[in-house]
Amino acid sequence: MRYTEAMTERQIQILAAIIEQYAEIAAPVGSITLAKLFGVSSATIRSEMVKLEELGFIMQPHTSAGRIPTDQGYRFYVNTLNDAHANEAQPMQLDRGTRALDARVNTHGDRADHAIRSAVDSLVDLTHNLGLATIGDQLYMSGMGNLFSQPEFMQGNHTQAVARLLDNLEPWLREAAPNEPLNVFIGAENPIGKTSGATLIISRFRSPYSDRSYIGVLGPTRQSYGKVMRLVRHAGAMLEEVL
Repeated sequence: MRYTEAMTERQIQILAAIIEQYAEIAAPVGSITLAKLFGVSSATIRSEMVKLEELGFIMQPHTSAGRIPTDQGYRFYVNTLNDAHANEAQPMQLDRGTRALDARVNTHGDRADHAIRSAVDSLVDLTHNLGLATIGDQLYMSGMGNLFSQPEFMQGNHTQAVARLLDNLEPWLREAAPNEPLNVFIGAENPIGKTSGATLIISRFRSPYSDRSYIGVLGPTRQSYGKVMRLVRHAGAMLEEVL
């Protein structure tokens, strides 16, 4: 569902700022912080926050004065990023992260399995998430320590839901075969472990093993979507080109 018509440009920007700040500090974002960022009063920000809460895009956890994004808020933000990518006149220049990924993978261009593992390991280093890829009939995973060191996954119920998602991910990928070049499953959108508070970002690519090979990351819903989506999208495209 698209809400752009019901939102002002400033509300869209405030939602983006809450998501990006929350990714960085892992704590609810308050009106004072945002007021400084936008050069308006705290009262103005609080008024805009009320509108975003009414839309279901942010929420106030417990008695905190700050707000955090909801899965619905993240979905709106991710759709906005995807729209921006689709409307780009030409591909963005490679940043330091994508260049590092390229350099690491290119040293293994003669061995598909090594190249894919290398790309996963690069994503782990660059995103601080768990990295994963299908290599033939196997699921290669790296960076488990990254995943379970996140504050969201310190609680038992979240940990169990994430573990369930990981246990069932390979058969689900084989059965569902997501068809988009980049697929983003946020929180309850995940096919398994809906209460995990995790986001799965995966790219489909063609490899010597399959026309439906996958590479991506699993992390908390609180993450830098712009950066991570760009890296995962690039990893898939690059592997398809190299292999």
